[in-house]
Amino acid sequence: MKRILAIAAMVLMCCGVAVAQGKKVSILGDSYSTFRGHIPAGYAVWYPMNGNDVTAVEQTWWYQFINDNGLQLEQNNSYSGSTVCNTGYNGEDYSDRSFYSRINYLGNPDIILIFGCTNDSWAHSPIGEYQYSDWSKKDMYAFRPAAAYMLSNIKMLYPEAEIYYLLNSELDDAINESVNTVCAKYQIPVIALKNIDKQLGHPSQAGMKAISEQVAKAVLKK
Repeated sequence: MKRILAIAAMVLMCCGVAVAQGKKVSILGDSYSTFRGHIPAGYAVWYPMNGNDVTAVEQTWWYQFINDNGLQLEQNNSYSGSTVCNTGYNGEDYSDRSFYSRINYLGNPDIILIFGCTNDSWAHSPIGEYQYSDWSKKDMYAFRPAAAYMLSNIKMLYPEAEIYYLLNSELDDAINESVNTVCAKYQIPVIALKNIDKQLGHPSQAGMKAISEQVAKAVLKK
């Protein structure tokens, strides 16, 4: 029986069908990936929100991606308003919520989806210079070195995981360029989202569905 299953799996892979059933997925995100009651206690949450038609967790992009493809949620570590670097809105110190400060809390995933930098763009956080080693605490207050530190350490912490970076649409050119450059350095695929419908700057039901479909196409080759 085991031999038959193994042969079947090989046939599927040879045919280009992704064998992902049951894989564990962790999300490192911001408001776009939150929903009340489905992120760690004490984290700021955005969904549900008056003025946006996403009113049930089943309508979120990550729930659809995981549920529709037979995957499992390992951890949703998403914090509304968070930046990748330590510099948030109005120059405030966001080191208590920045992406790089939460990388240790993703469980034991097979797939990691990083969906961040929207707030770095909106808050006009410092871009900084590309830096791939010898980071200091001061360096973490600019986007490029913080992003590099985050990705470098995620790869070390989760060496067996598939890692993908989801890049929101309608962001500053400098942020887009930086994400693509840093991800290329660490050989992490970028899923550049397109045509995402939004209400109050956040994905609507239609936008959530589009994100789920685009992620599935990139990750599962669907």
